[in-house]
Amino acid sequence: MKRIIVLFALLLSITAITQGQLRRGTVEDFSAPIKDETAAADTSLFTLHSSLMIVRLAEIEVYPQHLKEYLEFASEVDRLSVEREPGVICLYPMQSAEDSTKIRILEIYASKEAYQQHLKTEHFQKYKQGTFHMVKDLKLPTMKPLDPETMRLIFKKQR
Repeated sequence: MKRIIVLFALLLSITAITQGQLRRGTVEDFSAPIKDETAAADTSLFTLHSSLMIVRLAEIEVYPQHLKEYLEFASEVDRLSVEREPGVICLYPMQSAEDSTKIRILEIYASKEAYQQHLKTEHFQKYKQGTFHMVKDLKLPTMKPLDPETMRLIFKKQR
C-alpha cells in the first residue's frame, strides 16, 4: 500500500510538472530514498495535488422500483473505476439511512483530465446508459476542499 501511494504521488508530480505547476526540484526531493517509511509525504505536495483534483459529491435519487438494480450498477462501476483507472482516487457510494432511494457518492479524481477520461470508459458508459431511466434526480456539485492539508492525514491513516 505504501508503494502504491508513493507511486501515485510521483505520477501526480510528473503530471503537475508537465503542466508547469510544480517548482523545480520537487520531484528530485520527493524521489529521494525514504528514511522513515511511516513518515507522511511532503505536505506541500498533497496541497498541490489536492488543488488539481476534482472533488464531487454526487446527489442521486433513484425511483424505488429500480433501487436494487441501480445499486448493482453503482457497485460495479465504482469498483471497476477504482481498480482500472489510476486517475480515479475515490468513488465512495453511500445510501441515506433515512431514505434508501437517496444515494451520495464522494468522487475524487486526480485531475480534470482523469475525470474526462473516466466519463469515456466502457464501464461508466454501461452504468450511465443502464441507469438513466432509474434516476429520478441527479445533482453533481463540484466541491472545494476547506482543508487540503487533511489529505495528508487521510493517506497516513491508510498505511
